[in-house]
Amino acid sequence: MTLRGVTKRFGERLAVDGVDLDVPAGSCFGLLGPNGAGKTTTLRMVYGVTRPTGGEVQVFGIDVSREPRTVRARLGVTLQENALIEPLSPEDNLRIFGRYHLLAEPELGRRVEDLMSFLELESHAGVPVRNLSGGYQRRLSIAMSLMNRPELLILDEPTTGLDPAVRQALWARIRELQSNGTTILLTTHYMDEAERLCDRVAVFAEGRVESQGAPRELIERHLAAEALEVECDAAGERVVLDGNEVRRMRAGNRLIVYVDDAAPFLERAHRIGSARPIVRPTNLEDVFLAITGTRIEEADQ
Repeated sequence: MTLRGVTKRFGERLAVDGVDLDVPAGSCFGLLGPNGAGKTTTLRMVYGVTRPTGGEVQVFGIDVSREPRTVRARLGVTLQENALIEPLSPEDNLRIFGRYHLLAEPELGRRVEDLMSFLELESHAGVPVRNLSGGYQRRLSIAMSLMNRPELLILDEPTTGLDPAVRQALWARIRELQSNGTTILLTTHYMDEAERLCDRVAVFAEGRVESQGAPRELIERHLAAEALEVECDAAGERVVLDGNEVRRMRAGNRLIVYVDDAAPFLERAHRIGSARPIVRPTNLEDVFLAITGTRIEEADQ
């Protein structure tokens, strides 16, 4: 899948601004960014619901604007909001969606059975969807997007609002799909999810891709290896920094300092009597804030 110079305007508002992306077949690629950054609009152009104002979107080597139905027949989409028939059971939802894809028996029955097993829905096969928990409804939504055995699976915030156990279960299914050759394109606000699942990510801000690469590569490119978190006021911050020009971020009274060697900064944090200073590896959430936020800055000289 490739995007070249893709833009999208809604009236005077530029929602997507010259986006270039390359998503290799069989990879898991994440789109990250704050709300309104252009992620979902980009996904909608990929699966042919929204036409780009400019540029080109190719999926499977096909121009989506010219042949949207051909592309949609080969991909699956799980939207942010579940699109389910609530009075019916999961099994009935899957059967109806399978007929939408022109599946007939006995193939339809086999796929329903396989998907019920794959997403662990058998115990709730006959329960009306309206009575299912949010986790089971999400599993069903993903199962429906797999009915046509897609080559590309698009997941728009697939685990938002789910408890950690359900998230872990869905992560396992996503990894299994990728290991079997399915290309995954997902958006998420969970940086740990992106770091665990994605081979590469693109960070969006104000409709543009500000940076992209493997999660560890982005961490090395934008920030130092270690993060020191310390509770201190402005005077304590000056002591901890000791005149060093380093990247830092403040969240209330919490100071986070990004350095390759946190040991001397930690020693000074103990000197000012900070409660429970923490040294940890820099993660993708730190990078996300560095790229999209305004609270990370250089220390004063």
